[in-house]
Amino acid sequence: MTELKVGIIGCGNISSIYFQAGQKFEAINIVACADLDLERAKARAKEYHIPKAYSVQELLNDPEIDLVLNLTIPKAHAEIACAALESGKHVYGEKPLAISLEDGKKILDVAGTKGLLVGNAPDTFLGGGLQTCRKIIDEGWIGTPVAATAFMMGPGHERWHPDPEFYYQTGGGPMFDMGPYYLTALISLLGPVSRVTGSTRITYPERTITSEPKKGQKIKVEVPTHVAGLLDFDSGVVGTLVTSFDVWHHNMPWIEIYGSEGTLRVPDPNTFGGPVLLRRHDAADWSELPLSHGFTENSRGIGLVDMAYALHNKREHRANGEMAYHVLEIMHGFHEAAEKGSHYSVKSTCKRPQAFPGGLNSNNISTLLNK
Repeated sequence: MTELKVGIIGCGNISSIYFQAGQKFEAINIVACADLDLERAKARAKEYHIPKAYSVQELLNDPEIDLVLNLTIPKAHAEIACAALESGKHVYGEKPLAISLEDGKKILDVAGTKGLLVGNAPDTFLGGGLQTCRKIIDEGWIGTPVAATAFMMGPGHERWHPDPEFYYQTGGGPMFDMGPYYLTALISLLGPVSRVTGSTRITYPERTITSEPKKGQKIKVEVPTHVAGLLDFDSGVVGTLVTSFDVWHHNMPWIEIYGSEGTLRVPDPNTFGGPVLLRRHDAADWSELPLSHGFTENSRGIGLVDMAYALHNKREHRANGEMAYHVLEIMHGFHEAAEKGSHYSVKSTCKRPQAFPGGLNSNNISTLLNK
């Protein structure tokens, strides 16, 4: 197949793993990069042997580029995505799709009008750990899924992050920061969600940065820092998701799926590997299962690679914009339900993404996905 020519906009910390993906996978070729700080783009281009370092507008104007990989900060996601689509380029972005539902819908609407595709992180659900879990569920090892729980809890980012203010401003918080990983994993395993409700709180209205270089500075907290949500899946599964920056320590699982015949313990959805643990109803203890798929190391960019093969073969890609918008609405739904003291009926939906072919790994990806 003809490789997809990619231009990266946003050359911050997260960009490194995507530049590495461009060297690892033959389906994509990163031919240019851009950043508001042109010197940073030039540094990345030199580091990863990228032919062109551009301003943002120069990259958007380059007719050679087929797809823009949007690695900007979340509040710029929608602006850059729409500009790329208007320039006739497909878009794959980091999470979340956008901050507001209106902006998220605008991205999908522009893409539809232009006949272009939108892809979006996270793609961790395509790693060997979560794909193994998908295989176990699909093969009936836990019977019919009944319920699920998921927990992402910690004390916040101001103790270690060099620039933590964003995490406590609009578009941040534990749900919008980490919720996409958990919700995408749950949707890939259990399908779309029809209704949610939630409770939220701001435990500390002000936080003090204890990390360098901003040690001692104060952060005014604008968003809930503890979010407890309930989810009703279309399939009938009842889910619980708790995300928090207010918890020092806990001993809860990342994700567990409870079925009529047993329980599946799912690995950290912010990673690509295991462990995957199963305990059927008649088992005396948990069993760790071998992973059925490859890409168990940090494989960010695998969703983009799948999108490249999908474009070539005119099929649906797995880490798609419709699922990203569904995740975005669910997150807003938790907050709105808490504010109004009611359930929130989710208006969007998406298809449960197709599982990767069994045994997919770096040696056979071009054969198994290029069809």
